[in-house]
Amino acid sequence: MIRVLLVDDQPLLRSGFRALLEAEEGIEVVAEASDGNEGLALARAHLPDVALMDVQMPVMDGIEATRRIAADPDLAQVHVVVLTNYCFDEYVFNALRAGAAGFIVKDILPDDFLHAVRVAARGDALLAPSVTRKLISRYVTQPLNAGTGTGLKELTNREREAVALVARGLSNDQIADRMVISPLTAKTHINRAMAKLHARDRDRAQIVVLAYESGLVAPRSS
Repeated sequence: MIRVLLVDDQPLLRSGFRALLEAEEGIEVVAEASDGNEGLALARAHLPDVALMDVQMPVMDGIEATRRIAADPDLAQVHVVVLTNYCFDEYVFNALRAGAAGFIVKDILPDDFLHAVRVAARGDALLAPSVTRKLISRYVTQPLNAGTGTGLKELTNREREAVALVARGLSNDQIADRMVISPLTAKTHINRAMAKLHARDRDRAQIVVLAYESGLVAPRSS
C-alpha cells in the first residue's frame, strides 16, 4: 500500500487529488495539510511514502517544508513530489535543491498522475531528460570546479559513469545496458555513489542536480 500525504492550500485541488488517489487500488491518502508547517507535522505523524507538496503556501512554503523533511533522518522514507502550475521554474529547481524527488504539473492527466505517484513511491526521480536540461541550463549558471564538487572525487570511475547516466534520465536497466553490466551491479554503483554524495536514501533527483552543478554533466541544447 502506497501511503500519500497531500499538502496544498486549495481545498478543491486536495479533494480532487484525494478522490483520484483513493479510487486507485494500492494507494491510500493518510492525511491532508493546508500549509507546509502542518504538512511537516503530519509527515512526522504518519510517515507517508509520498508527500505531494504545493510550493506557494501560507505559514511555511513547500520548499522550506521539503528542506526540513529531507533533513530529518526519521523521514528518510518520505519522497516529496512538488505540485506546480508550470512545467519548470525557479520554484521547481529550488525544491529539487531542497530534496524533492521530482515534480508534477497540476494539469497532468489522471493516469500520468497515478503513475507518477507510483514512480515516486519506489524512489525513482520524476525528471524527464528534456525538462532536466531546461531546468539545469536555466538555473545552474555557475558550476563548481568541473567534476571535483564535494564528494565527487570520492567516486570510482564506474560510479561517476553511473551518476552521469542517472543525470541523463536513464533507468537502472538502461544504465546497465549502457555500461554492459547487470541491473543489480548498476544499482550498486548508484547506491554507493549516493552514499558518498550524501544524497537522501533513494532520491535520485539529488544526484541529478549535483551532477550538473559540479560540471560532471553539461546540459545539452534542446
